[in-house]
Amino acid sequence: MSDTLYMQIDMNILVKHPHVYLQDIARLSCTSTKALNRLRVLPVINLEPDTPGRYTMSVMDLVDLIQKKEPDLDITPLGEPSFILTYRPAGKSQTVFDILKVVFISLASFFGAAFSIMTFNTDVDVGTLFKQIYQQVTGNISSGFTILEISYSIGLAAGVLFFFNHFGRKKFSADPTPMQVQMRQYEDDVNTTLLEESSRKKASS
Repeated sequence: MSDTLYMQIDMNILVKHPHVYLQDIARLSCTSTKALNRLRVLPVINLEPDTPGRYTMSVMDLVDLIQKKEPDLDITPLGEPSFILTYRPAGKSQTVFDILKVVFISLASFFGAAFSIMTFNTDVDVGTLFKQIYQQVTGNISSGFTILEISYSIGLAAGVLFFFNHFGRKKFSADPTPMQVQMRQYEDDVNTTLLEESSRKKASS
């Protein structure tokens, strides 16, 4: 009777070392302790040390690697058929960057919420709101072309660019754009609808 390996994998796995082993990305259980110990340190992929990002893999890739190492082992994969490796090197610089991101997002959320409340109270009259703020802070009457209007215009354009994650053909990060996410969801909904309609027609005929 051959031994069985159970392998559970999540959809998104964070790794902090470029040399990825099977135990780093999968939860393993095997009826053979010796085979389990060998598979824990099975090399899966070597990433570029200086290139953090996201890498997609399939469970079938892991099955092929395991079968080469243990050809007589029965493999039962559990969880996701495909998964993402998020490579983020460990280090102080990353920690400082994470802290700066938290501070920036906190400030943006605070001032964004305050701005939303003030524009709501002025019936979304941004121009009047800017004039009131400028006069209260500086004591002068706003000309309608002050640092508030300039920073608002620049920030609005920059926010749109970063939200959609690209400018022309250039992307700011490896993450998919919101448009790509919506198109993928639309494609999944269309496929689901076609399959359900087909099954209903077969059931009614």
